[in-house]
Amino acid sequence: MKQALLVIDVQNDYFEHGKMALVEPLKALHQVNRLEEHFINKKLPIIYIQHIKEDPNADFFGRGTEGSLLHSDLRVEDRAIIVEKQTPNSFFKTNLLKILESLQIEQVVITGMMTHMCVDSTTRASKELGYDPIVISDATATKDLRYGGKEVSAENVQYAFLAALQNFSQVISTSDYLSHL
Repeated sequence: MKQALLVIDVQNDYFEHGKMALVEPLKALHQVNRLEEHFINKKLPIIYIQHIKEDPNADFFGRGTEGSLLHSDLRVEDRAIIVEKQTPNSFFKTNLLKILESLQIEQVVITGMMTHMCVDSTTRASKELGYDPIVISDATATKDLRYGGKEVSAENVQYAFLAALQNFSQVISTSDYLSHL
């Protein structure tokens, strides 16, 4: 089954000193890097998803800002496939579906940020589109949330969303993914 790696929103604003720093994004980035290396070695496509908000003064990911740039530790090369989006679902009003079809991709391997938003939305959409998604649990990151006057730790957000995504995808670690090939 031909796979493509999706690297969702691994952008500067999600890291230390960014406008919306997540909890332990560098740990997730390290796992993304391991997967990038594997896909490059196997000559399989890597598709970078970049969330851009039109207003440069947006709360985060404003067009033309340092925060909206893909993180410099990613292996983005000159001929990299980059899909720009404006919503959590990486398929909505983008050319991602056409790219996957043109590459004859049958399965997507999903990584990135934030687990509870863009990773979740894209995973669900990819399942509905027939791409039998695999979510790499340790190659994703999220943040603390608040609801009903209570704080929900990033760790609990992460576990809850990954648990729910098991209904739509395989959810495995980077090591498990790489060892089953």
